[in-house]
Amino acid sequence: MHKATYFINTEYKKGEAIFFIYFEIRASLHLTNLHIKGPPIITMDEKLIKYFSRIMAISDEESSAIAETMCIQQYKKGTVLLKEGQVSTEVYFVLDGCVRQYFIVDGEEKTNNFFTDEQWVISVNNFNQRIPSTHFLACCIDSSLVVGNRQKEEGLYRRFPKLETVSRKVMEKVFAEQQEIMASYTIDTPEQRYLKLLKLRPDLFQKIPQYQLASYIGVKPESLSRIRKRITQKH
Repeated sequence: MHKATYFINTEYKKGEAIFFIYFEIRASLHLTNLHIKGPPIITMDEKLIKYFSRIMAISDEESSAIAETMCIQQYKKGTVLLKEGQVSTEVYFVLDGCVRQYFIVDGEEKTNNFFTDEQWVISVNNFNQRIPSTHFLACCIDSSLVVGNRQKEEGLYRRFPKLETVSRKVMEKVFAEQQEIMASYTIDTPEQRYLKLLKLRPDLFQKIPQYQLASYIGVKPESLSRIRKRITQKH
């Protein structure tokens, strides 16, 4: 009897955890055996629940309620999520991908933030106060996002008041991140901002074109090239 065996090895590394999946398919018996070493693979819809759990312990019932109301959307590179002048009605949690926040000043795009895996994309003033946005939000690459809105949020709070506390802690984290970015533009030189970005968010250099990185750092692309050359010569 003909017997065919196929092996598919997939490694996914995050931090110090390595997930190794080994599939053995025996075609002649039409059987599939799955062997997993290490912790279970975290699915897209589990990422947000894991994120909340790190902030505050949540019950199985609360986790189920979050999962039931969760809306995961796939967006293509270049998709604009929010335009200047629009009132923000949604918040996003990045499962995979990258969202850029930028302004248009005298016809030129000025990038002031990038949101990647496990970060919230929230236009705080626009969402809370219903003020027209002064910025744009767009996907830099193909992205998977959890999409939330005020109605869903308030419905969860009525059922599970503790989740409002979790939400407040999330907002505190978002505010802290925004304050850190604003402080960097005040006290750091462009080269220091570049080095800080290289140290803290090296993944951006694989996802974002140089002209957008330059805009984020606060320089022209040619100036960024000189900064990179200067740093390379130092090392």
